[in-house]
Amino acid sequence: MKYLILIYGSETSEAQLSSNEQEHMMGDYLAYTQQLAREQVLRAGEQLKAISTATTVRVRNGKVAHTDGPFAETKEQLGGFYLVDMPSKDAALAWAEKCPGARFGSIELRPIAEMQAGGAR
Repeated sequence: MKYLILIYGSETSEAQLSSNEQEHMMGDYLAYTQQLAREQVLRAGEQLKAISTATTVRVRNGKVAHTDGPFAETKEQLGGFYLVDMPSKDAALAWAEKCPGARFGSIELRPIAEMQAGGAR
């Protein structure tokens, strides 16, 4: 089953890390990504740009509204994700626990609702 490992953290807190701490964290993410790839469970993964680059889109009563920034004010922001294919939720949880972002922010694990032909789930 496919899962998204969603990585949430505080951009403000991350910006306060020293360059050495930032390098160490990026090294941890590189090692984690390489482990997922070696285990052949990684399907995709990306870091997201800062929330200041986000645009929220809403359509209400046929009217479109674009708003700069994320959809809600939060202490933690979605910073990236991994799409993984795991044999079980327990296996996916074990990998989510290993994600470096769990040490500083939070990790949300979400199963993918896979679409079948004709749009059925």
